[in-house]
Amino acid sequence: MCSGGRVVAIYTAAGPGSPMQLRDEVRAVPGRGLEGDRYFSENGTFSERRLPGREITELTLIESEVIRHLRLEWGIDVAEADGRRNLVTRGVALNDLVGSEFRVGEVQLRGASLCEPCVSLVKSPEHRHLLRALAHKGGLRAEILSEGTIAFGDRIALSVLVEAGPWTTARAS
Repeated sequence: MCSGGRVVAIYTAAGPGSPMQLRDEVRAVPGRGLEGDRYFSENGTFSERRLPGREITELTLIESEVIRHLRLEWGIDVAEADGRRNLVTRGVALNDLVGSEFRVGEVQLRGASLCEPCVSLVKSPEHRHLLRALAHKGGLRAEILSEGTIAFGDRIALSVLVEAGPWTTARAS
């Protein structure tokens, strides 16, 4: 499910509609998001109006394979930053992480919900019909459970409960 996944790009934006800025690393803070991002400063599009399915805005992820599919199969000129997701991943099925705890580098996360595709993924009006084709492939919204740094190349790993003894359960990643 999560074996071999990696972070291949990190993006933040200062405000709604602001250009996404490529970063080498970023600090993740529970309940806030990524330092330097619009949702960290409560300046994002969905900061004030929490819509169903968009309650968690701390961190968003998208698979690089989805962006590649848009480019190669549909001939759409789309860049990784156009999806307006914070982390671009490779080698991990993000949909499988909904409801699961996982680590990105040193940061513990919980997959909160699918992050359905936005109009920003398909820039030109003649490609808007692709939003339907991309349903359930727009990425993942995640809750940040531990503070730490996420860096380019960080490994993505499913957190597993390990039985420590008959009376306790300990976490291992």
